[in-house]
Amino acid sequence: MKPVFTIISALLLAVIATVNSCSPSDRAALLAFRAALHEPYLGIFDSWTGTDCCHNWYGVSCDSESHRVADINLRGESEDPIFERAHRTGYMTGFISPEICKLTRLSSITIADWKGITGEIPKCISTLSFLRILDLVGNKISGEIPYDIGKLNRLTVLNIADNQISGRIPASLTSLSSLMHLDLRNNKISGPIPRRIGRLGMLSRALLSGNQISGPIPGSISRIYRLADLDLSMNKISGSIPASLGKMAVLATLNLDCNKISGTIPPTLLTSSIGNLNLSRNGLAGKIPDVFGPRSYFTVIDLSYNKLSGSIPRTLTAAFYIGHLDVSYNHLCGRIPAGAPFDHLEASSFSHNHCLCGKPLRAC
Repeated sequence: MKPVFTIISALLLAVIATVNSCSPSDRAALLAFRAALHEPYLGIFDSWTGTDCCHNWYGVSCDSESHRVADINLRGESEDPIFERAHRTGYMTGFISPEICKLTRLSSITIADWKGITGEIPKCISTLSFLRILDLVGNKISGEIPYDIGKLNRLTVLNIADNQISGRIPASLTSLSSLMHLDLRNNKISGPIPRRIGRLGMLSRALLSGNQISGPIPGSISRIYRLADLDLSMNKISGSIPASLGKMAVLATLNLDCNKISGTIPPTLLTSSIGNLNLSRNGLAGKIPDVFGPRSYFTVIDLSYNKLSGSIPRTLTAAFYIGHLDVSYNHLCGRIPAGAPFDHLEASSFSHNHCLCGKPLRAC
């Protein structure tokens, strides 16, 4: 009776192991994905052996109920012991194989900071209807953002910063109704910001700096109620600043520096919730609005390298807090007001204007 019981037990364990392991199709897709990559230093793929890709395969997680692969989390910069033992950050070459799209239950793809991964974002990525996170920051990925990326209606994070992505921001991106974090920084993206970007109602961070984006700032951005951080710096954006940006409820950081923006500074920007404002290195003209008061709180106001004229607003002395103010390289004139915040600012904050005088510059 004992041998029979042993055989039955072994069979039951085999069945349980089979049920709890990943599907053969997912395993095959992972191995095909791995075959397109080369990681020479850390051996992160050494654990990708055996039939069960749901357990002990580095960077792979499966759904506990379906046992389908749900997450790929491969970071080239991490505090994981595998990096500490090697005393180095990661480096990986190769490309992201379209075979990854056969992992149809993927919720998260993080292939970040490997520095050497090239090729394009697989166009089929837009078929992964369960995808919530796509993080490919810090590689050498080129090509364009998939034109139909807007199909990913569950996507909350899109981070492709620090790559070599080119082309335009696809219009379909404005259909990502769940998107909360958009980071396209430091690529080669050109063309305008989609006019209907205001449809991204859940967006809290829009980081688009360091590209070749042109055209005006769409007024629809101001409809994004949750937007707290907007960075459009170091592009080729032109036109004027929409006054409606200063009426956004939670916008705290607005970086528009190093563009081709013209017109005047909307007074609303200086009476808003914005606490970090950088408008430097543009073509802004006219006077600095004299609208500061006891509720004005700025960690940074940088208006340097513009064409601003007139005097420095006296109401700045009534502001609750101004941490750093820079109005250098403009056409300002007149006496610098006395008292805070001017008593802790250096001369470089006022240099290269037409005829400013008073501390910390020369006496009037």
